[in-house]
Amino acid sequence: MTATDLPVKPYSASSSDAPVDATLDASINNPSVCDSRLDDSFAEINWQAPWLCHLNQLGYISKTITQLSGCSEAAQTDKLENTPDIIAKVLNTALQQQANDLQQHLPQTKPAHNNQAQTLKCVSQDALPEGEAYESFIATTGSIPTRDNLHDLFNGSIWLTFPKTKALLNYYHMLEIEQQGIGASRGRVRDTITVFDENGAVLVTSDLSIGKALIDFDWLGSLVSTRSKWDDPKQINSHSQAAVYIFGHALLEQLIQPRKPLCAHSIVINVAQDFFALALSERMQYLDNAVAEHMDNLLSQDKVTPRQLAPLPILGVPHFWSENANLGFYDDSYVFRSGRRRKK
Repeated sequence: MTATDLPVKPYSASSSDAPVDATLDASINNPSVCDSRLDDSFAEINWQAPWLCHLNQLGYISKTITQLSGCSEAAQTDKLENTPDIIAKVLNTALQQQANDLQQHLPQTKPAHNNQAQTLKCVSQDALPEGEAYESFIATTGSIPTRDNLHDLFNGSIWLTFPKTKALLNYYHMLEIEQQGIGASRGRVRDTITVFDENGAVLVTSDLSIGKALIDFDWLGSLVSTRSKWDDPKQINSHSQAAVYIFGHALLEQLIQPRKPLCAHSIVINVAQDFFALALSERMQYLDNAVAEHMDNLLSQDKVTPRQLAPLPILGVPHFWSENANLGFYDDSYVFRSGRRRKK
């Protein structure tokens, strides 16, 4: 698969400035319902952070969440769990806007066993029946239980950005649940899914040596000496040869308070140079297919384990953190460890 395999879809930048959903707009502008707004944790999101730039519908989501988290502290008397399903509404509006922008149907689940493909939508956490597995509920209904918290906001944002990959991961969860049931241990396949789903990142590169260096824990070869080849998320460049896109929604949540030791578990997707000539929306469409294919191959292996995901100290990614412009940033052996290098 090469970047030229991607069918070019019409891209509309107007979605970034799309109006807030009418049902939400009433809540935003009506002081009497201010206590149903989102809590202060949402106001801590730095929507300009480079690791968020790839998220689909970022303009609409950031604008809406910023407005909904703008209440004064005195007015926010309700706890988060008592608010209405604001995040589900925001994400559903974003899903529909994205489908309209791409002139496509809403994304669907990947059928497992006798299930049919279901159109995806976000619903209240209360819709999940007691005792039913989260993954099974998504597979059989297309409904993603969503709470009004940061974790589920970022989870929904990844469903928006990588719908095919997320559906594939849920499909493999279903296969394993059917075979193994729900127990104290998930098993190797579900462990690998969970680590990538929560904490994953995707290194995309047209330079094979960069991906190999990352897998071999060669930080100099992957992140330092190749710095000039790395894409700047805020100013993408067709001449770039490497970029990282975060997949793990828990990692995005942790990055609200960035810490140097934060480490992603990554996969490497090798691409042709023309990938970097694509617009960002086209890059993400291509990557959703490529990552789904990669994870399908990985998870179908008999002895798959999370150790097949390459550690990547996420703030070491060029252009992600201003301090890594100083080469001394990478001298921290606690963060940039020698690791389990491959035998020569």
